[in-house]
Order: sequence, then C-alpha cells, then structure tokens
Amino acid sequence: MIVEILLNVVLPVFVLIVAGSLMQRLFQLDLYTLSKINFYYITPAVVFMSLYQSNISLELLGSVALFYGLYIGVLYIFCFILTRSLKYPSSMKAAFTNSVLLDNSGNYGLPINQLVFAGSPLAASIQALLMSFQSLLTFTYGVISIQGARLSGNYRSVLIGFLKIPVPYALVLGFLFHAFAVPLPNFVTQPLGYIQNSMVAVALLTLGAQIVKYPLRLGRPAIYFSMILRLIAAPVIGYLLILALGLKGIPAQALLIASGMPTGVNSAILAEEYRNEPDFAAQTVLVSTILNIVTVTVLITISGNL
Repeated sequence: MIVEILLNVVLPVFVLIVAGSLMQRLFQLDLYTLSKINFYYITPAVVFMSLYQSNISLELLGSVALFYGLYIGVLYIFCFILTRSLKYPSSMKAAFTNSVLLDNSGNYGLPINQLVFAGSPLAASIQALLMSFQSLLTFTYGVISIQGARLSGNYRSVLIGFLKIPVPYALVLGFLFHAFAVPLPNFVTQPLGYIQNSMVAVALLTLGAQIVKYPLRLGRPAIYFSMILRLIAAPVIGYLLILALGLKGIPAQALLIASGMPTGVNSAILAEEYRNEPDFAAQTVLVSTILNIVTVTVLITISGNL
C-alpha cells in the first residue's frame, strides 16, 4: 500500500513541483503574478465550488473548527516552550513559531487532498475550511507576531489585510449557496469548474517555482527543531485530537493528512516582507517540503484505518 500511495499520490505531486522548479530555472517566471493567480483566481473558485457541491453539515463545520483551534493551540504551546527554553531572540521566536503554525494547506494541501480522495466534495470542503482558517491565522497572528509591534498599532493593518483575502468570502458564499440550495446557471458553474480543474497543475508549478530560489543550507539546528514539530509532532497532535473528538471516515482521514502538511510559503513571504529571519523561513519551507515525501506517505497510509 505504501508503494501504491507513493507512486499514485505523492510522486505525481512532486513531478509537478519539479516541473515548476525547472520552469523557474529556465524562464525566471514572474512569481508575483503566479501567486496572484493562485490566490485571487484559482483558490477562491476551488473553495466556493467545493463547499457549494458538498454535503458538509453544521455539526461537521463545528467539529472542524474545534479541531483546528485545539490543534493550533497545542502547537503554539510547544513552540512557546521550545523558543523560551532555547532563549531565542524575539525575531527568531516569531519566525520559528510561524514556520510551525503556518502550513501549506493551500497550493500543496489542496492538490494532495484532491489526489487522495479523488476529488470528493466532502474532503475538499474540509480542506477548504482548513485553508480559510489558515488564511485567518496568517493575516492575524502571523502578521502581528512577525511585525513585533504593539497590538494597538496593528489592528487597522491586520483588518485591512484580512478583508482583502478572497478565500473567506468564497467560503461564506459557497456555504450559504449550498445551505439554501441556490441554483446556479451553467455559464457560472462551468467556468468555475474549469478553474477548479486547473488548480492542481498551476498550484504545484507555482510552489516548485517558489522554493527553487531558496539555497539549501542545513547548518541551523532551529530548522530541525521546526521540522520535528511541523512534520512529526503536528500530525501526532492531530491524530490524538481526532480520537478525542470521535471523528471517523473521510473527515478524520482528511484532517489527519492536513495536520502533516509542510511549512507554508506564506511564512517565508511574511519573513521577506518584514525582513525578519528570511533565510531561516525560506529553509523551513524547502526542507519540510522535501521531507514531506516520506511523512505524508506514512500519514496517508495511517489514515486508511480511521
């Protein structure tokens, strides 16, 4: 089974990532434009269609929200204890914590979800919810922590930044249109379907193009501490929470796999934007994505028993 998962799910993902890396090497792609296409064009369409076509219930929505809140809370406690024990400076504390809390649930997690669950609307809806929660976390805690300024000075910029994110609007609209069974004409659903189908290829090409610019330097112990928390501790926490909440079937499987995603590119983008440990942030993205070949294979195998 492990070989089958590796060949049919994990390796196709990394073939597309490598293709993106090669394209970046050869043509110096415009990463800014690619990111905008993913963030403002493809991802909102995927989120909207996933929720619109899903059969997710209010009870399951509450369970996913509770799972995510507990999951992030426990991870934050681990980060707080570790960074305090190792006496990291405030800049490194913020970069380290972001590298653990901000995972790649979007342009990596969504393609993995679609390949594992063969495009199941329920599984895709759960991943879309997690991606929305992740966006909220990024543009609230992620921004505040990495700026290192007083909260009172950040409320306006944080609010404006969050209101510019299209994913939460797509999430709410998709859920409302689904809840009230609002019919959509073909000239709306068909283009959205085309965009949705392009997500895997474009998102993974973008990820490959983004990580190739980061040189591989493995001399910082903090990188390995981050990997232990992000790729090992996080899915263990996710697994224990799934058992505690009594989740079964596709919701349990999707949440377990999502809990083991590599460090998100957003953590590196924030680090570069605010000039806060950008080298460390870039390394965690690259190393965790490479190591995830092994860890996500194991998680997919384990999830089959839930």
